[in-house]
Amino acid sequence: MKKEQSVSPLQENKMGVMPVGKLLFNMATPMIMSMLVQALYNVVDSVYIAQYSQDAVTALSLAFPVQNVQIGCAVGIGVGVNSMLSKSLGEGNREKANLVAGNGIFLALVFSLAVMLFGAFGTNFYYNVQTENAAILKNGIEYTTICCLFTAGVYFEVLFERMLQATGRAMHTMITQGVGAITNIVLDPVFIFGVEWLGIPSMGAAGAAIATVAGQWVAATLALIFNITSNPDVKLRLKSIRPKGEIIKPVLSIGVPSMIMNSVSSVMNFSMNQILMGFEAVGEIATGIFGIYYKLQSFFFMPLFGLNNATISIVAYNFGARKPERMTRTLKLACITAFSIMMLGLAAFQLMPDVLLNMFNADDTFLAVGTKALRTISLHFPLAAFCIALGASFQALGNGIYSTITSLCRQMVALLPAAYLLSLSGSVDAVWWAFPIAECVSLAATLFFFARIYRKKIKPLMQQSVEHV
Repeated sequence: MKKEQSVSPLQENKMGVMPVGKLLFNMATPMIMSMLVQALYNVVDSVYIAQYSQDAVTALSLAFPVQNVQIGCAVGIGVGVNSMLSKSLGEGNREKANLVAGNGIFLALVFSLAVMLFGAFGTNFYYNVQTENAAILKNGIEYTTICCLFTAGVYFEVLFERMLQATGRAMHTMITQGVGAITNIVLDPVFIFGVEWLGIPSMGAAGAAIATVAGQWVAATLALIFNITSNPDVKLRLKSIRPKGEIIKPVLSIGVPSMIMNSVSSVMNFSMNQILMGFEAVGEIATGIFGIYYKLQSFFFMPLFGLNNATISIVAYNFGARKPERMTRTLKLACITAFSIMMLGLAAFQLMPDVLLNMFNADDTFLAVGTKALRTISLHFPLAAFCIALGASFQALGNGIYSTITSLCRQMVALLPAAYLLSLSGSVDAVWWAFPIAECVSLAATLFFFARIYRKKIKPLMQQSVEHV
């Protein structure tokens, strides 16, 4: 009797039976909405900091590579757990699903410790190799140290949210991320500018960091509560946290490519900052613009990643359940939706770049350089839509290495060399063309690998499905 009760929820899991269009909409919409809230508080963070000082804006731009690695590793663990959890549930293996969840907690603890050590001993060196500006050094070191020392919040937030997503409870993740983001937004002005009657001093960049980690810890706590009280498909138990190689290896084989992608992105950001700082007249301005671009583009890329997360869960589940037609339908709808989102982004950056930049207290020079930057960089948005949407199949089907290669093509093999060569022209405006150039290379690699994975994994499954009929 107990066995029947444990299998029933798996047989009725909506990822295997709900119409694909409705399923993708139901799962992706909460994720997209929560990602939009995340993007909002990223921008609000910088808007407040811009009112505090322009040096602080540059400091946060220089901090971005470190934050990107930190969040990227958390997402990598989450993606690995998400894919393995969805696949295990699709196969009806609840015990393995519990072990995947527990070993995910173990990995989050290990990676958190590594980031904390960097925060304690590495931030001074990191900033001193990039700038001699005392104000930028002070703001950057304070901000990055606080974010790293309290990094466990973001690791557990991402992990527990991925557990909810993997079991089809995306609405819960919208709530956790929304509450975390609102916490950050509310606390930002309190700690950045201070509240005299509460005895809270103005802390500038350090205050922004405190607000950020507070939001992450609130979201992590709420996500844990939801997993315990509202997620019967996964049981979080202490004995499941004990590391097991047969669980950790496949989780990392899927997640490490995602970590590498984010690490590559950090190397790209660090290197681009150095290239831009080489322009004597507008170096610091261009670096600040580059950082602000990443904040603004998150309004479109973050929803795309929300769509990507939903796609990974659905494709992985139906791969385990041997339902290829649901996999291909999901990928088609994901491509259409992603393209629509990025066309909106392209329109915004082309038609109103001055409006976007003026949110950050931009002066005339900042506005002139930034307007050209946003219009040029955004030309790659429609191409990125297909790269990210199709890339979900790589991670869902256990071929995360393909995602790594396409990311390397985009951000290392193509982008940095192109940016450096274009910088030799002496015009900072030319450097921004490196982004559309690199995306063309990435799209070619993505299409090649998707054709390969379709031929080797999806097509044979479709043939088996026809034979069984």
